[in-house]
Amino acid sequence: MKITLINVGTTQDKYLREGIAIFEKRIGHYVSIEIMYLNEPRNMRNQPETVQKEAEGKIILKALEKTDRAVLLDVSGKTTNSEEFSQFVQQCMNRGTKNLGFVTGGPFGFSDEVYRSVSERFSLSSMTFSHQMIRLIFLEQLYRAFTIIRGEPYHHA
Repeated sequence: MKITLINVGTTQDKYLREGIAIFEKRIGHYVSIEIMYLNEPRNMRNQPETVQKEAEGKIILKALEKTDRAVLLDVSGKTTNSEEFSQFVQQCMNRGTKNLGFVTGGPFGFSDEVYRSVSERFSLSSMTFSHQMIRLIFLEQLYRAFTIIRGEPYHHA
């Protein structure tokens, strides 16, 4: 199985990029992983939130064409604990999912079109994190999921 983390925009802060690289390498021991950074639409910073989300949504939907199953990382998604999330990942592997895509949106979240197209959603917290920081938090949880699946000591339940 391949996992693709689809992100709108790049990760600006060096400490986040370094953390992302660490967990990308760790996850690579278990599964093929690609971290995709989609170019933010041009000339959008001064546009209304909905216009920005719609422009980003078109780019996200195009990237999702490469996935078999997609999950939005969204505050309105299902809350799970690490064990439940690892079970979800295991089920995807057992079902033969070839490319599992997880999507982080831009600073304003997702467009209505993306919400209509992707029904599966996970929330990593009821707290709000920057869309750049959530990338690192998610990758840590994905790594944790694989260590749980393998019965490795990283996760201490």
